[in-house]
Amino acid sequence: MIRVTFIITGLEEGGAEVMLYRLLGAIDQSRFEPIVISLMAKDTRIGSLIEQSGIMVHTLGIHHGQLSARAMLRLISLVRSLQPDIIQGYMYHGNLAASLTGLLANYKIPVLWNIHHVPYNLKDEKMGTALIIRMGKIFAHWVKRIIYVSRESSTRHESLGYPSKLTKVIPNGFDCAVFKPSSMARTELRGTLGVSENDILIGLIGRYHPMKDHANFINAAGILVKKYANVYFLLAGREVDEKNKEIDRLVQQNKLCDRVHLLGVRNDIPQINASLDISSSSSFSEAFPLVVGEAMACGVPCVVTDVGDSAWVVGDTGKVVPPRDAEALAEAWSFLIEQGPEERNRLGNKARQRILENFTLDKIVQEYEMLYESASV
Repeated sequence: MIRVTFIITGLEEGGAEVMLYRLLGAIDQSRFEPIVISLMAKDTRIGSLIEQSGIMVHTLGIHHGQLSARAMLRLISLVRSLQPDIIQGYMYHGNLAASLTGLLANYKIPVLWNIHHVPYNLKDEKMGTALIIRMGKIFAHWVKRIIYVSRESSTRHESLGYPSKLTKVIPNGFDCAVFKPSSMARTELRGTLGVSENDILIGLIGRYHPMKDHANFINAAGILVKKYANVYFLLAGREVDEKNKEIDRLVQQNKLCDRVHLLGVRNDIPQINASLDISSSSSFSEAFPLVVGEAMACGVPCVVTDVGDSAWVVGDTGKVVPPRDAEALAEAWSFLIEQGPEERNRLGNKARQRILENFTLDKIVQEYEMLYESASV
């Protein structure tokens, strides 16, 4: 039995945290014993879901970016008591904490890093994040392997001085038994929203964050409605609701009040995806967006911005546009609308097949398991 202790920055609901939950739920627990340490609070939905799956979750309860000497001593003491065979860092702060803990608790414990971010320009990062990224290239030389969720992420970090010989790219994976086409879900959700079968429903799923560029999506929607009378938009995610003053302002500015559905946090994302005609990612910074793979697994063609590995994931099953270009985004939507339902269905089926062939959760979990087995030797 290989005991793997995961040290993660926090367990808020983001793509990296969701992927960790899925990895832990699918890993072979007859061969691996995963334990999670969250530097921040664990009383989140993801933290609760991990605990409900029978995996132990510890927390230091520190405030974001405040990894004090006292907190490090507590972390080192906890890791010593757990006696892991592998320490798996997760996200920048978790990676740094994992390395420091590995060095101070027991230098013989192999430390792995997991990076879910693409640093396009350090000037655009928060000061603390930029500092940790710079520190990372120093500590990276004492790491066993660096796991990147995207090829673009590995390229960018290597250009900053991260050792290429330690690079291992393992993309996100998707449970295609959960994320799948569903005519029933399509009919039910569209009926709830008052969107007919012949209307076009375009979706953006993701928490409200500057890099997700909801403004780009809404501005593109404002352009598209001038051309089509039967197009509607669905947005879901944390803080993506009527209480969000900036989103409300953009919706009103683009005269979209009767065209946009703001759903906020939802627990039925597979069903939401299955109801869409087109899914989008409008971000100006991503590594490997889960929402794109989830939509593709549901048989939905995607229009994505050319950031991270989005273009590689979509391949020839959708459209790729430059980031921060609402005109290009609207034009790509228009292209897929003009193709008609049969061609969109063909592209959607092709998208699902691409996920089945390259990005299933089982395939990705097997890659982690093989890496953990080799690292523990």
